[in-house]
Amino acid sequence: MTLDATITDGLRWTVVCPYPRLEPERGVAALVDGEQVALFRTYDGALYAIGQRDPIAGAYVMARGIVGTRGDIPTVASPLHKQVYDLRTGECLDVPGVAVPTYRVRCRAGLVEVATPAVSRPMADVGGAR
Repeated sequence: MTLDATITDGLRWTVVCPYPRLEPERGVAALVDGEQVALFRTYDGALYAIGQRDPIAGAYVMARGIVGTRGDIPTVASPLHKQVYDLRTGECLDVPGVAVPTYRVRCRAGLVEVATPAVSRPMADVGGAR
């Protein structure tokens, strides 16, 4: 699939995959604007996007984490050391002061899109055009 990008409100929205490609409670890794992102769809259909890099282990593994909840908080546990992160905020619920980056994510026309800050780039770089 060719990744398309559109810019709105200072954000570059990149199409990552069709919504059905995201299985509930299973993560998928994607490269979005040069950043490794872990995408999750929960059983209630909500979408979340966080950084793929585990800030404690330093490995790019968060998409392989264990999805769950802590109270009403949707979470993912690192597959390496099992620290639990809030999928909404990226905050580690086990180690104060540790967090993963979060990204805005939406479903539009059946496609999952992830936002990154729009920066001025040559037109040849936009949407993979050459």
